[in-house]
Amino acid sequence: MNSNIDNLIVPRIDNLGEMSTDGIINALDDNGVRRPIDNIDYKEFPYHPLTTFSMAHSDDMLYIDFFVRCNYLRAINDRPNTPVHEDSCVAVYLQPDSKSNRYYAFEINCIGTISGMICEGDGDNACSFIDESTIGRIKCYASCGNRPFRELEGLFTWNVLIAIPLDMLGLKYDGTPLTIKGNFYKCASGTSQPHFLSWMPLDTTKRTFHQPESFGNIILS
Repeated sequence: MNSNIDNLIVPRIDNLGEMSTDGIINALDDNGVRRPIDNIDYKEFPYHPLTTFSMAHSDDMLYIDFFVRCNYLRAINDRPNTPVHEDSCVAVYLQPDSKSNRYYAFEINCIGTISGMICEGDGDNACSFIDESTIGRIKCYASCGNRPFRELEGLFTWNVLIAIPLDMLGLKYDGTPLTIKGNFYKCASGTSQPHFLSWMPLDTTKRTFHQPESFGNIILS
């Protein structure tokens, strides 16, 4: 059952850029918008790790904190633009201009390795990697640290906090609400319990997260 709504109202929080990592996480928990990532898109992969995201923005950055509780944890990929979707991974895809086919796909594993793509339509083949220097502008904190490791079994809780510069998305916030589109995901295709979850439901006949028609409205208020 989808417990989400199409419109995600993301508040502006003062002084986020001046806070410590813990301060940002607490501010997002207390004053940001939070949603579950709870759509099981492919029924043959029923495993459903608890996953949520909390979100807010400043004048120049978009902050997203993902929280996950899972039974298997894997982080083999430790270089940008490697297949982090095979690891314990969260993702956000953002379309800054609904009149354009262009959107940005950011996938992050549990040690903060980011794969970034610019896409121009449906399907994985419509995407090209963002250069590493640009990806390096994204601030990232991972509670698991940043050293790679093979799969572990147990009960794990972890979070990844990212801060994406608005100008990297071609956006400028001047106090007037900005409406963009996007979706949020959880996956781990290379683990012992592969799974594929999303905030907004996907067309299950398409075996990809790259479905911009599924994006919900995100309003930076």
